[in-house]
Amino acid sequence: MLSRVHTVAFNGLEIIDVELQVQISSGMPNFTIVGLPDKTIAESRERIRAAFFSIGIKLPPSRITVNLTPADILKEGSHYDLPLALGIMCGMGIISQEKLSRYIVVGEVGLDGAIINVNGVLPAAIKAASERIGIICPHGQGGEAAWSGCKEIVSARNLEEVLGFFQGKLQIEAPQAEILDVEENRLDMRDVKGQETAKRALEIAAAGGHNVIMVGPPGSGKSMLAARLPTILPLMSREEAIETNMIASIAGELSGSCLNFERPFRSPHHSASTPALVGGGRPARPGEISLASNGVLFLDELPEFARSTLEALRQPLETGMINISRVNSHVQFPAKIQLIAAMNPCRCGYLGVQGRECTRAPRCAQEYQAKISGPLLDRIDIQIEVPAVSPWDMAATPDGEYSSDIRKRVVAARKIQRERFDKFGRSDLRVNAELSADMLEQAAVMDDDAKELLITYANRVKLSARGYNRTLKLARTIADLQNEIKLHRIHIAEALSLRWKVPDYKI
Repeated sequence: MLSRVHTVAFNGLEIIDVELQVQISSGMPNFTIVGLPDKTIAESRERIRAAFFSIGIKLPPSRITVNLTPADILKEGSHYDLPLALGIMCGMGIISQEKLSRYIVVGEVGLDGAIINVNGVLPAAIKAASERIGIICPHGQGGEAAWSGCKEIVSARNLEEVLGFFQGKLQIEAPQAEILDVEENRLDMRDVKGQETAKRALEIAAAGGHNVIMVGPPGSGKSMLAARLPTILPLMSREEAIETNMIASIAGELSGSCLNFERPFRSPHHSASTPALVGGGRPARPGEISLASNGVLFLDELPEFARSTLEALRQPLETGMINISRVNSHVQFPAKIQLIAAMNPCRCGYLGVQGRECTRAPRCAQEYQAKISGPLLDRIDIQIEVPAVSPWDMAATPDGEYSSDIRKRVVAARKIQRERFDKFGRSDLRVNAELSADMLEQAAVMDDDAKELLITYANRVKLSARGYNRTLKLARTIADLQNEIKLHRIHIAEALSLRWKVPDYKI
């Protein structure tokens, strides 16, 4: 008898239909799995033998052949255990083929018959919902699957529960979609003393989704400011949350069975390799740039990253996608990140501080800053200096704004942007940083004084076309925070002041 079970394979965020075929035939007892299985799938034979023994089922003394089709795609992962076990049960006549064909099945099987959590349940459930069928998954991930909109979810603790469900002896309660509880105000902008210019820059960055680089001596508060950026960002929309959590699900980093609406904040160490940052490996896994999608990627000590690793960021910063091309696979992951970077002005960190800078200044600063390429810097809208905090500021009682107050202004500015995008028929856009060149002409209309200032500045410092457009996007965000329709000179002036590379230019 030939039984068939629906399951899935993953290629980035692409979900591939896989049909698991099980044939039990006469012949020498043997258990063979074909169809390009990896080592994990090959070992599933022993897990299933032990699991069947634990629930009182004996494998037939026959030839068992399992085929994973399409056979030309490499199958990887432990989520094939449960479909394989149910396929054998179906072949033995224990469960109904008609009922089994109405589900996509994913899950790992333990030696005691327990169904263990696996990666990729959320995208598998979304696939099931699109095909209008149900999904069978581990009990601990039922809440994760519930966010897909799938109408029938069977989340079982062990093989006995699945068997009871198919035989009509047990009703499994449908799981509920749950939201991960977010701790209130773990961090707050009010904790930062002084640095009002940097706080203003981060508010603008949060409102428009702009990239930021902060340059300053050690201990000036760069990392502290970056860590508090998520506290002034709005929570993710449902669509953003599902996309971000799908990536986390495939990477095995989803927190329990709850969907997290808080924007991700990833801060890889500067020793991270290029594949760790952009993704790769076998099978291809999302890197930090994808795990931070719809959130913040913070790169501290930016010049200490390998040059090739930093240059790999250039294309994703423009497109919002990362394409991983290998001999055996071509995978695409979302990379809609807001890049926040921090660095010291030189290797010793104390350039310009009398009595503390090294003997090689300013040459050491030129060499250190040269590690960051011009094309990468050109993609960073806000480039600010973060000076050392004075003792008077440190001794003062905090009197700055709470993150919740700043977030209200950010949310209001983003609402203005969404309404503008809807008016242009581009509801796919989220923030001003994503404006295309043709839309920018319509969205960022300047008065004569503003236009004169921008042209004069661009001509004097030989601003690139990308730099020109990014300055306009930044000014558009500043105007949105002030609820201004047209760009005025003051908006352009503030946008230009947020570029630390030309501090000598007088506005």
